[in-house]
Amino acid sequence: MTNTPWEASSGLYKKLTFGSMAVSGTGIILAVIGANTHNRPLMYTALGIIGIGLVTHVIGLVVRARDARAWRVSQGLVPAKRPKRDKQAPRDTP
Repeated sequence: MTNTPWEASSGLYKKLTFGSMAVSGTGIILAVIGANTHNRPLMYTALGIIGIGLVTHVIGLVVRARDARAWRVSQGLVPAKRPKRDKQAPRDTP
C-alpha cells in the first residue's frame, strides 16, 4: 500500500467511513436532545440510529480488510485462495 491506509483505500470504504460517522453523530445528537427534553421515543430512536452507524462501521471494516487482502495477493505477498470444491460435482475416482 502507500504511506497511509487512507490514501490506498477504495472509494467504497471512504463512503462507508464518512457515512457511519454522519449517522452515528446524528444519533448522538438526537439522543442528547431526547435526554434533555425527556422525550423517551426520541432517545430510543436515536439508539437505533447509533446502532445503524455501528453496523455501517463494521461493514466498512470488512471492506477495508477485503481491499487489503486483494492488495497483498496482487503484490504476491500471500497466495490467492483456492476456490472451494463443489460438493455436487462427481469425483474422478474409477
